[in-house]
Amino acid sequence: LFYFLQALWNEIGEDEAAKGKMLEEIERQCLDIYKTRIDEAKTYEAQLKHEMAETESELAAIFSAMGEQPVHIRQQHENLKAKLEAIGPHIEEMRRRKVDRENQFLEVLEEIKDVKHDIYGSDDVDSLHHIEFNEAADLSTRKLEELHSELQELRREKIVRMKQVLDHLSNLDSLCSVLGMESKTITNGIHPSLVETNHSKNVTDKTIQQLRLAVESLKDLKSQRMQKLQDLAASLLQLWNSMDTRMEEQEPFHKVTRNIAASEDEITEPNFLSVDYLNLVEGEVSRLEELKASIMMELILKKKEDLEDICQKTHLAVSDEYGSIETSIRDVESGAIEGSHVLEQIEVSIAKAKEDTLIRKDVLERVEKWQMACEEEIWLDEYNKDENRYNTGKGTHLVLKRAEKARALVNKLPAMVEALIGKVAAWEESNRTEFTYDGVHLLSMLNQYMIMRREKEAEQKFQRDRKKLHGHIVAEQEVVVTKQQQPSLVKNQSFKKG
Repeated sequence: LFYFLQALWNEIGEDEAAKGKMLEEIERQCLDIYKTRIDEAKTYEAQLKHEMAETESELAAIFSAMGEQPVHIRQQHENLKAKLEAIGPHIEEMRRRKVDRENQFLEVLEEIKDVKHDIYGSDDVDSLHHIEFNEAADLSTRKLEELHSELQELRREKIVRMKQVLDHLSNLDSLCSVLGMESKTITNGIHPSLVETNHSKNVTDKTIQQLRLAVESLKDLKSQRMQKLQDLAASLLQLWNSMDTRMEEQEPFHKVTRNIAASEDEITEPNFLSVDYLNLVEGEVSRLEELKASIMMELILKKKEDLEDICQKTHLAVSDEYGSIETSIRDVESGAIEGSHVLEQIEVSIAKAKEDTLIRKDVLERVEKWQMACEEEIWLDEYNKDENRYNTGKGTHLVLKRAEKARALVNKLPAMVEALIGKVAAWEESNRTEFTYDGVHLLSMLNQYMIMRREKEAEQKFQRDRKKLHGHIVAEQEVVVTKQQQPSLVKNQSFKKG
Protein backbone atom coordinates (compact mmCIF):
# COMPACT_ATOMS: atom_id res chain seq x y z
CA LEU A 1 0.00 0.00 0.00
CA PHE A 2 2.89 2.38 0.74
CA TYR A 3 4.47 1.75 -2.66
CA PHE A 4 1.11 2.11 -4.34
CA LEU A 5 0.66 5.42 -2.50
CA GLN A 6 4.20 6.49 -3.61
CA ALA A 7 3.35 5.66 -7.20
CA LEU A 8 0.14 7.69 -6.99
CA TRP A 9 1.94 10.66 -5.49
CA ASN A 10 4.62 10.47 -8.21
CA GLU A 11 2.00 10.29 -10.88
CA ILE A 12 0.20 13.19 -9.28
CA GLY A 13 3.39 15.09 -8.86
CA GLU A 14 3.37 15.76 -5.16
CA ASP A 15 6.50 17.39 -3.83
CA GLU A 16 8.55 15.87 -1.09
CA ALA A 17 7.34 18.25 1.57
CA ALA A 18 3.70 17.41 0.96
CA LYS A 19 4.58 13.76 0.89
CA GLY A 20 6.34 14.11 4.21
CA LYS A 21 3.36 15.85 5.81
CA MET A 22 0.94 13.27 4.54
CA LEU A 23 3.18 10.45 5.77
CA GLU A 24 3.37 12.11 9.18
CA GLU A 25 -0.43 12.37 9.21
CA ILE A 26 -0.77 8.75 8.25
CA GLU A 27 1.67 7.74 10.97
CA ARG A 28 -0.21 9.79 13.55
CA GLN A 29 -3.52 8.25 12.55
CA CYS A 30 -2.00 4.78 12.80
CA LEU A 31 -0.75 5.55 16.28
CA ASP A 32 -4.21 6.72 17.30
CA ILE A 33 -5.69 3.49 16.03
CA TYR A 34 -3.11 1.47 17.93
CA LYS A 35 -3.82 3.41 21.06
CA THR A 36 -7.55 2.85 20.66
CA ARG A 37 -7.05 -0.82 20.15
CA ILE A 38 -4.74 -1.00 23.12
CA ASP A 39 -7.29 0.79 25.32
CA GLU A 40 -10.01 -1.51 24.14
CA ALA A 41 -7.81 -4.51 24.81
CA LYS A 42 -6.98 -3.24 28.28
CA THR A 43 -10.67 -2.64 29.00
CA TYR A 44 -11.54 -6.11 27.81
CA GLU A 45 -8.69 -7.50 29.88
CA ALA A 46 -10.04 -5.66 32.93
CA GLN A 47 -13.51 -7.01 32.24
CA LEU A 48 -12.19 -10.53 31.97
CA LYS A 49 -10.18 -10.14 35.15
CA HIS A 50 -13.25 -8.69 36.93
CA GLU A 51 -15.41 -11.50 35.64
CA MET A 52 -12.76 -13.96 36.71
CA ALA A 53 -12.57 -12.38 40.17
CA GLU A 54 -16.36 -12.35 40.54
CA THR A 55 -16.55 -15.95 39.41
CA GLU A 56 -13.87 -16.98 41.85
CA SER A 57 -15.55 -14.90 44.58
CA GLU A 58 -18.94 -16.47 43.81
CA LEU A 59 -17.39 -19.89 43.79
CA ALA A 60 -15.70 -19.20 47.12
CA ALA A 61 -18.99 -17.83 48.53
CA ILE A 62 -20.86 -20.93 47.40
CA PHE A 63 -18.26 -23.19 48.98
CA SER A 64 -18.44 -21.09 52.14
CA ALA A 65 -22.27 -21.06 52.23
CA MET A 66 -22.37 -24.80 51.71
CA GLY A 67 -19.72 -25.31 54.37
CA GLU A 68 -17.27 -26.98 51.99
CA GLN A 69 -13.57 -26.42 51.44
CA PRO A 70 -12.81 -24.55 48.17
CA VAL A 71 -11.62 -26.85 45.39
CA HIS A 72 -8.38 -25.69 43.68
CA ILE A 73 -8.77 -25.69 39.92
CA ARG A 74 -5.54 -26.42 38.09
CA GLN A 75 -4.84 -23.68 35.52
CA GLN A 76 -3.22 -25.22 32.45
CA HIS A 77 -3.75 -22.07 30.39
CA GLU A 78 -2.23 -18.64 30.94
CA ASN A 79 -4.76 -16.47 29.06
CA LEU A 80 -7.87 -15.22 30.77
CA LYS A 81 -10.41 -16.60 28.29
CA ALA A 82 -9.02 -20.06 28.73
CA LYS A 83 -9.12 -19.67 32.48
CA LEU A 84 -12.78 -18.52 32.38
CA GLU A 85 -13.70 -21.34 30.08
CA ALA A 86 -11.96 -23.77 32.43
CA ILE A 87 -13.73 -22.48 35.60
CA GLY A 88 -17.16 -22.19 33.92
CA PRO A 89 -18.31 -25.82 34.39
CA HIS A 90 -17.25 -25.74 38.04
CA ILE A 91 -19.24 -22.57 38.80
CA GLU A 92 -22.30 -23.95 37.00
CA GLU A 93 -22.06 -27.18 38.96
CA MET A 94 -21.75 -25.30 42.23
CA ARG A 95 -24.66 -23.05 41.31
CA ARG A 96 -26.78 -26.13 40.60
CA ARG A 97 -25.73 -27.69 43.87
CA LYS A 98 -26.53 -24.46 45.69
CA VAL A 99 -30.01 -24.35 44.14
CA ASP A 100 -30.56 -27.96 45.17
CA ARG A 101 -29.33 -27.19 48.68
CA GLU A 102 -31.59 -24.11 48.89
CA ASN A 103 -34.52 -26.24 47.78
CA GLN A 104 -33.69 -28.72 50.53
CA PHE A 105 -33.60 -25.89 53.04
CA LEU A 106 -36.86 -24.42 51.75
CA GLU A 107 -38.52 -27.83 51.90
CA VAL A 108 -37.41 -28.35 55.50
CA LEU A 109 -38.33 -24.79 56.45
CA GLU A 110 -41.75 -25.21 54.86
CA GLU A 111 -42.33 -28.38 56.84
CA ILE A 112 -41.12 -26.63 60.00
CA LYS A 113 -43.51 -23.80 59.21
CA ASP A 114 -46.44 -26.18 58.79
CA VAL A 115 -45.69 -28.09 61.98
CA LYS A 116 -45.15 -24.89 63.94
CA HIS A 117 -48.40 -23.57 62.53
CA ASP A 118 -50.18 -26.58 63.98
CA ILE A 119 -48.32 -26.27 67.29
CA TYR A 120 -48.05 -22.53 67.87
CA GLY A 121 -50.61 -20.95 65.59
CA SER A 122 -50.30 -18.52 62.69
CA ASP A 123 -48.96 -15.48 64.57
CA ASP A 124 -45.93 -17.29 65.98
CA VAL A 125 -45.24 -19.13 62.71
CA ASP A 126 -44.92 -15.97 60.61
CA SER A 127 -42.18 -14.55 62.81
CA LEU A 128 -40.35 -17.87 63.20
CA HIS A 129 -40.44 -18.61 59.47
CA HIS A 130 -39.13 -15.15 58.66
CA ILE A 131 -36.12 -15.70 60.95
CA GLU A 132 -35.40 -19.11 59.43
CA PHE A 133 -35.53 -17.67 55.87
CA ASN A 134 -33.02 -14.89 56.67
CA GLU A 135 -30.61 -17.42 58.14
CA ALA A 136 -30.82 -19.61 55.05
CA ALA A 137 -27.54 -18.06 53.78
CA ASP A 138 -25.91 -20.78 55.84
CA LEU A 139 -26.47 -23.71 53.49
CA SER A 140 -24.10 -26.10 55.16
CA THR A 141 -25.03 -29.70 55.73
CA ARG A 142 -24.55 -29.01 59.44
CA LYS A 143 -27.24 -26.31 59.31
CA LEU A 144 -29.45 -28.58 57.22
CA GLU A 145 -29.04 -31.35 59.76
CA GLU A 146 -29.88 -28.89 62.55
CA LEU A 147 -33.08 -27.97 60.72
CA HIS A 148 -33.87 -31.65 60.19
CA SER A 149 -33.29 -32.25 63.90
CA GLU A 150 -35.54 -29.30 64.73
CA LEU A 151 -38.17 -30.70 62.36
CA GLN A 152 -37.97 -34.13 63.98
CA GLU A 153 -38.28 -32.58 67.43
CA LEU A 154 -41.28 -30.56 66.29
CA ARG A 155 -42.81 -33.67 64.77
CA ARG A 156 -42.33 -35.56 68.03
CA GLU A 157 -43.91 -32.67 69.92
CA LYS A 158 -46.76 -32.62 67.43
CA ILE A 159 -47.25 -36.37 67.90
CA VAL A 160 -47.43 -35.89 71.66
CA ARG A 161 -49.85 -33.01 71.24
CA MET A 162 -51.85 -34.92 68.66
CA LYS A 163 -52.19 -37.81 71.10
CA GLN A 164 -53.47 -35.36 73.73
CA VAL A 165 -55.91 -33.89 71.21
CA LEU A 166 -57.11 -37.32 70.08
CA ASP A 167 -57.49 -38.47 73.68
CA HIS A 168 -59.52 -35.36 74.48
CA LEU A 169 -61.60 -35.83 71.32
CA SER A 170 -62.20 -39.48 72.21
CA ASN A 171 -63.28 -38.54 75.73
CA LEU A 172 -65.41 -35.73 74.38
CA ASP A 173 -67.12 -38.05 71.86
CA SER A 174 -67.79 -40.66 74.56
CA LEU A 175 -69.16 -38.08 76.98
CA CYS A 176 -71.34 -36.46 74.32
CA SER A 177 -72.64 -39.88 73.30
CA VAL A 178 -73.70 -40.70 76.87
CA LEU A 179 -75.09 -37.20 77.44
CA GLY A 180 -76.99 -37.17 74.15
CA MET A 181 -75.10 -34.15 72.82
CA GLU A 182 -73.54 -33.36 69.40
CA SER A 183 -69.75 -33.49 69.80
CA LYS A 184 -69.07 -31.85 66.41
CA THR A 185 -70.80 -28.69 67.55
CA ILE A 186 -68.45 -28.41 70.51
CA THR A 187 -65.25 -29.33 68.62
CA ASN A 188 -66.07 -27.04 65.70
CA GLY A 189 -66.52 -24.20 68.16
CA ILE A 190 -63.03 -24.88 69.53
CA HIS A 191 -61.34 -25.16 66.10
CA PRO A 192 -62.76 -26.19 62.69
CA SER A 193 -59.73 -28.41 61.94
CA LEU A 194 -60.87 -30.79 64.70
CA VAL A 195 -63.91 -31.68 62.59
CA GLU A 196 -62.31 -31.71 59.13
CA THR A 197 -60.94 -35.14 58.24
CA ASN A 198 -58.74 -34.11 55.29
CA HIS A 199 -56.80 -31.40 57.13
CA SER A 200 -54.13 -31.47 59.80
CA LYS A 201 -55.62 -30.91 63.22
CA ASN A 202 -54.71 -27.83 65.20
CA VAL A 203 -52.70 -28.88 68.26
CA THR A 204 -51.90 -25.50 69.81
CA ASP A 205 -51.82 -24.94 73.55
CA LYS A 206 -55.04 -22.96 73.23
CA THR A 207 -56.82 -25.80 71.44
CA ILE A 208 -55.59 -28.42 73.92
CA GLN A 209 -56.59 -26.20 76.84
CA GLN A 210 -60.07 -25.59 75.41
CA LEU A 211 -60.50 -29.32 74.77
CA ARG A 212 -59.41 -30.11 78.31
CA LEU A 213 -61.84 -27.56 79.74
CA ALA A 214 -64.63 -28.90 77.51
CA VAL A 215 -63.97 -32.47 78.70
CA GLU A 216 -63.88 -31.36 82.34
CA SER A 217 -67.13 -29.45 81.87
CA LEU A 218 -68.79 -32.49 80.30
CA LYS A 219 -67.47 -34.72 83.09
CA ASP A 220 -69.00 -32.37 85.66
CA LEU A 221 -72.26 -32.42 83.71
CA LYS A 222 -72.12 -36.22 83.52
CA SER A 223 -71.51 -36.42 87.25
CA GLN A 224 -74.47 -34.11 87.96
CA ARG A 225 -76.80 -36.01 85.64
CA MET A 226 -75.61 -39.35 86.96
CA GLN A 227 -76.29 -38.26 90.52
CA LYS A 228 -79.74 -37.11 89.45
CA LEU A 229 -80.42 -40.41 87.65
CA GLN A 230 -79.24 -42.45 90.65
CA ASP A 231 -81.49 -40.38 92.91
CA LEU A 232 -84.35 -41.10 90.51
CA ALA A 233 -83.39 -44.80 90.54
CA ALA A 234 -83.54 -44.84 94.34
CA SER A 235 -86.95 -43.17 94.17
CA LEU A 236 -88.12 -45.75 91.63
CA LEU A 237 -87.05 -48.66 93.85
CA GLN A 238 -88.72 -47.10 96.87
CA LEU A 239 -91.93 -46.44 94.95
CA TRP A 240 -91.96 -49.93 93.40
CA ASN A 241 -91.47 -51.55 96.79
CA SER A 242 -94.05 -49.40 98.55
CA MET A 243 -96.71 -49.96 95.87
CA ASP A 244 -95.83 -53.54 94.82
CA THR A 245 -95.44 -52.41 91.20
CA ARG A 246 -95.78 -55.19 88.64
CA MET A 247 -92.62 -56.44 86.91
CA GLU A 248 -93.87 -55.49 83.44
CA GLU A 249 -94.17 -51.88 84.60
CA GLN A 250 -90.67 -51.99 86.10
CA GLU A 251 -89.02 -53.60 83.07
CA PRO A 252 -88.51 -50.42 80.93
CA PHE A 253 -86.54 -48.82 83.78
CA HIS A 254 -84.51 -51.79 85.01
CA LYS A 255 -81.36 -50.47 83.34
CA VAL A 256 -81.73 -47.35 85.49
CA THR A 257 -82.00 -49.26 88.75
CA ARG A 258 -79.24 -51.70 87.74
CA ASN A 259 -76.82 -48.76 87.56
CA ILE A 260 -77.83 -47.22 90.87
CA ALA A 261 -74.37 -47.91 92.32
CA ALA A 262 -72.36 -47.76 89.08
CA SER A 263 -69.28 -45.56 88.75
CA GLU A 264 -69.06 -42.83 86.13
CA ASP A 265 -66.65 -44.85 83.98
CA GLU A 266 -69.13 -47.75 83.86
CA ILE A 267 -71.82 -45.61 82.23
CA THR A 268 -71.11 -45.73 78.47
CA GLU A 269 -74.50 -46.44 76.87
CA PRO A 270 -75.42 -43.77 74.29
CA ASN A 271 -78.05 -41.25 75.43
CA PHE A 272 -78.21 -42.89 78.88
CA LEU A 273 -77.77 -39.48 80.51
CA SER A 274 -79.48 -37.41 77.83
CA VAL A 275 -81.98 -34.74 78.79
CA ASP A 276 -84.78 -36.66 77.08
CA TYR A 277 -84.05 -39.88 78.98
CA LEU A 278 -83.71 -38.07 82.29
CA ASN A 279 -87.05 -36.38 81.62
CA LEU A 280 -88.55 -39.79 80.81
CA VAL A 281 -87.34 -41.31 84.08
CA GLU A 282 -88.30 -38.19 86.02
CA GLY A 283 -91.75 -38.34 84.44
CA GLU A 284 -92.13 -41.97 85.54
CA VAL A 285 -91.09 -41.04 89.08
CA SER A 286 -93.59 -38.16 89.08
CA ARG A 287 -96.31 -40.48 87.78
CA LEU A 288 -95.58 -43.03 90.49
CA GLU A 289 -95.40 -40.34 93.16
CA GLU A 290 -98.78 -38.99 92.06
CA LEU A 291 -100.16 -42.52 92.04
CA LYS A 292 -98.64 -43.19 95.45
CA ALA A 293 -100.02 -39.89 96.74
CA SER A 294 -103.46 -40.85 95.43
CA ILE A 295 -103.24 -44.32 96.99
CA MET A 296 -101.81 -42.84 100.15
CA MET A 297 -104.65 -40.32 100.32
CA GLU A 298 -107.19 -43.11 99.84
CA LEU A 299 -105.48 -45.11 102.56
CA ILE A 300 -105.35 -42.06 104.83
CA LEU A 301 -109.05 -41.42 104.30
CA LYS A 302 -109.81 -45.11 104.91
CA LYS A 303 -107.76 -45.10 108.10
CA LYS A 304 -109.41 -41.83 109.07
CA GLU A 305 -112.81 -43.48 108.68
CA ASP A 306 -111.61 -46.43 110.76
CA LEU A 307 -110.42 -44.05 113.45
CA GLU A 308 -113.69 -42.14 113.35
CA ASP A 309 -115.66 -45.40 113.59
CA ILE A 310 -113.65 -46.50 116.60
CA CYS A 311 -113.98 -43.08 118.20
CA GLN A 312 -117.69 -42.97 117.45
CA LYS A 313 -118.24 -46.39 119.01
CA THR A 314 -116.20 -45.46 122.06
CA HIS A 315 -117.45 -41.85 122.09
CA LEU A 316 -113.97 -40.40 121.71
CA ALA A 317 -113.52 -37.02 120.00
CA VAL A 318 -110.93 -37.34 117.19
CA SER A 319 -109.89 -33.70 117.19
CA ASP A 320 -109.64 -33.46 120.95
CA GLU A 321 -108.03 -36.79 121.74
CA TYR A 322 -105.83 -37.36 118.70
CA GLY A 323 -105.14 -34.04 117.01
CA SER A 324 -106.58 -32.45 113.92
CA ILE A 325 -106.53 -35.09 111.19
CA GLU A 326 -108.20 -32.73 108.73
CA THR A 327 -105.39 -30.22 109.05
CA SER A 328 -102.83 -32.94 108.42
CA ILE A 329 -104.71 -34.12 105.33
CA ARG A 330 -104.73 -30.58 103.93
CA ASP A 331 -101.00 -30.39 104.57
CA VAL A 332 -100.53 -33.62 102.61
CA GLU A 333 -102.59 -32.28 99.71
CA SER A 334 -100.50 -29.10 99.64
CA GLY A 335 -97.27 -31.08 99.81
CA ALA A 336 -96.25 -29.57 103.14
CA ILE A 337 -95.79 -32.97 104.78
CA GLU A 338 -95.44 -36.57 103.67
CA GLY A 339 -98.55 -38.73 103.50
CA SER A 340 -96.69 -41.55 105.24
CA HIS A 341 -96.17 -39.29 108.24
CA VAL A 342 -99.90 -38.60 108.50
CA LEU A 343 -100.69 -42.27 107.93
CA GLU A 344 -98.32 -43.20 110.72
CA GLN A 345 -99.94 -40.56 112.90
CA ILE A 346 -103.39 -42.02 112.22
CA GLU A 347 -102.13 -45.57 112.84
CA VAL A 348 -100.78 -44.43 116.19
CA SER A 349 -104.12 -42.74 116.91
CA ILE A 350 -106.00 -45.93 115.96
CA ALA A 351 -103.77 -47.99 118.23
CA LYS A 352 -104.31 -45.51 121.04
CA ALA A 353 -108.05 -45.46 120.38
CA LYS A 354 -108.17 -49.26 120.54
CA GLU A 355 -106.16 -49.18 123.73
CA ASP A 356 -108.49 -46.53 125.16
CA THR A 357 -111.46 -48.66 124.11
CA LEU A 358 -110.29 -51.46 126.37
CA ILE A 359 -109.53 -49.07 129.21
CA ARG A 360 -112.89 -47.28 128.86
CA LYS A 361 -114.95 -50.43 128.26
CA ASP A 362 -116.25 -50.87 131.85
CA VAL A 363 -117.19 -47.20 132.18
CA LEU A 364 -118.81 -47.10 128.73
CA GLU A 365 -120.95 -50.14 129.52
CA ARG A 366 -122.23 -48.38 132.64
CA VAL A 367 -122.79 -45.17 130.63
CA GLU A 368 -124.75 -47.18 128.09
CA LYS A 369 -126.96 -48.62 130.85
CA TRP A 370 -127.42 -45.14 132.27
CA GLN A 371 -128.43 -43.75 128.87
CA MET A 372 -130.85 -46.63 128.36
CA ALA A 373 -132.38 -45.83 131.75
CA CYS A 374 -132.59 -42.15 130.74
CA GLU A 375 -134.36 -43.12 127.54
CA GLU A 376 -136.80 -45.22 129.56
CA GLU A 377 -137.30 -42.27 131.89
CA ILE A 378 -138.16 -40.03 128.94
CA TRP A 379 -140.56 -42.66 127.62
CA LEU A 380 -142.15 -43.00 131.05
CA ASP A 381 -142.62 -39.22 131.28
CA GLU A 382 -144.38 -39.23 127.93
CA TYR A 383 -146.41 -42.22 129.01
CA ASN A 384 -147.50 -40.57 132.23
CA LYS A 385 -148.66 -37.52 130.27
CA ASP A 386 -150.94 -39.68 128.15
CA GLU A 387 -154.47 -39.40 129.64
CA ASN A 388 -155.63 -42.43 127.68
CA ARG A 389 -152.95 -44.75 129.01
CA TYR A 390 -155.44 -46.78 131.00
CA ASN A 391 -157.89 -47.27 128.16
CA THR A 392 -158.26 -50.89 127.33
CA GLY A 393 -157.23 -52.01 123.91
CA LYS A 394 -154.95 -54.30 121.99
CA GLY A 395 -151.45 -54.40 123.51
CA THR A 396 -152.38 -52.34 126.54
CA HIS A 397 -151.10 -54.99 128.91
CA LEU A 398 -147.70 -54.95 127.20
CA VAL A 399 -147.46 -51.18 127.59
CA LEU A 400 -148.43 -51.47 131.24
CA LYS A 401 -145.79 -54.13 131.72
CA ARG A 402 -143.13 -51.91 130.12
CA ALA A 403 -144.23 -49.01 132.29
CA GLU A 404 -143.74 -51.14 135.39
CA LYS A 405 -140.24 -52.11 134.28
CA ALA A 406 -139.45 -48.50 133.38
CA ARG A 407 -140.54 -47.28 136.83
CA ALA A 408 -138.36 -49.91 138.45
CA LEU A 409 -135.38 -48.89 136.30
CA VAL A 410 -135.93 -45.15 136.77
CA ASN A 411 -136.07 -45.63 140.52
CA LYS A 412 -132.57 -47.07 140.29
CA LEU A 413 -131.23 -44.07 138.31
CA PRO A 414 -129.90 -42.02 141.26
CA ALA A 415 -127.97 -44.95 142.65
CA MET A 416 -126.82 -45.90 139.15
CA VAL A 417 -125.49 -42.37 138.49
CA GLU A 418 -123.81 -42.15 141.88
CA ALA A 419 -122.07 -45.46 141.22
CA LEU A 420 -121.09 -44.26 137.74
CA ILE A 421 -119.67 -41.01 139.14
CA GLY A 422 -117.58 -43.00 141.56
CA LYS A 423 -116.42 -45.28 138.77
CA VAL A 424 -115.44 -42.35 136.53
CA ALA A 425 -113.63 -40.58 139.36
CA ALA A 426 -111.65 -43.72 140.10
CA TRP A 427 -110.84 -44.14 136.41
CA GLU A 428 -109.59 -40.55 136.11
CA GLU A 429 -107.46 -40.92 139.19
CA SER A 430 -105.99 -44.15 137.87
CA ASN A 431 -105.32 -42.84 134.35
CA ARG A 432 -104.48 -39.27 135.37
CA THR A 433 -106.72 -37.79 132.70
CA GLU A 434 -110.31 -36.72 132.23
CA PHE A 435 -112.84 -39.21 130.93
CA THR A 436 -114.54 -37.53 127.97
CA TYR A 437 -117.68 -38.69 126.25
CA ASP A 438 -118.15 -37.27 122.73
CA GLY A 439 -115.75 -34.50 123.69
CA VAL A 440 -117.53 -33.62 126.95
CA HIS A 441 -116.15 -34.29 130.43
CA LEU A 442 -118.26 -37.22 131.64
CA LEU A 443 -118.12 -36.25 135.33
CA SER A 444 -119.37 -32.78 134.44
CA MET A 445 -122.10 -34.35 132.36
CA LEU A 446 -123.14 -36.67 135.21
CA ASN A 447 -123.03 -33.89 137.79
CA GLN A 448 -125.09 -31.70 135.50
CA TYR A 449 -127.53 -34.58 135.07
CA MET A 450 -127.83 -35.00 138.83
CA ILE A 451 -128.48 -31.28 139.22
CA MET A 452 -131.11 -31.38 136.49
CA ARG A 453 -132.63 -34.51 138.02
CA ARG A 454 -132.86 -32.92 141.42
CA GLU A 455 -134.44 -29.85 139.85
CA LYS A 456 -136.81 -32.10 137.96
CA GLU A 457 -137.71 -34.05 141.09
CA ALA A 458 -138.22 -30.80 142.96
CA GLU A 459 -140.45 -29.57 140.14
CA GLN A 460 -142.37 -32.84 140.13
CA LYS A 461 -142.78 -32.67 143.92
CA PHE A 462 -143.92 -29.09 143.58
CA GLN A 463 -146.43 -30.12 140.93
CA ARG A 464 -147.63 -33.05 143.06
CA ASP A 465 -148.02 -30.83 146.11
CA ARG A 466 -149.75 -28.24 144.03
CA LYS A 467 -152.04 -30.84 142.55
CA LYS A 468 -152.70 -32.27 145.97
CA LEU A 469 -153.47 -28.82 147.35
CA HIS A 470 -155.70 -28.14 144.40
CA GLY A 471 -157.51 -31.41 145.15
CA HIS A 472 -158.09 -30.39 148.79
CA ILE A 473 -159.41 -27.02 147.69
CA VAL A 474 -161.76 -28.59 145.19
CA ALA A 475 -162.96 -31.10 147.81
CA GLU A 476 -163.61 -28.36 150.33
CA GLN A 477 -165.49 -26.35 147.74
CA GLU A 478 -167.59 -29.38 146.92
CA VAL A 479 -168.45 -29.82 150.64
CA VAL A 480 -169.52 -26.20 150.92
CA VAL A 481 -171.66 -26.44 147.82
CA THR A 482 -173.24 -29.63 149.12
CA LYS A 483 -174.13 -28.03 152.40
CA GLN A 484 -175.64 -25.08 150.61
CA GLN A 485 -177.75 -27.33 148.43
CA GLN A 486 -179.22 -29.48 151.31
CA PRO A 487 -181.88 -26.92 152.57
CA SER A 488 -183.17 -26.45 149.07
CA LEU A 489 -183.35 -30.16 148.63
CA VAL A 490 -185.42 -30.55 151.87
CA LYS A 491 -187.83 -27.87 150.71
CA ASN A 492 -188.29 -29.47 147.38
CA GLN A 493 -188.97 -32.83 148.94
CA SER A 494 -191.61 -31.30 151.28
CA PHE A 495 -193.18 -29.58 148.35
CA LYS A 496 -193.40 -32.80 146.45
CA LYS A 497 -195.03 -34.61 149.39
CA GLY A 498 -197.67 -31.91 149.78
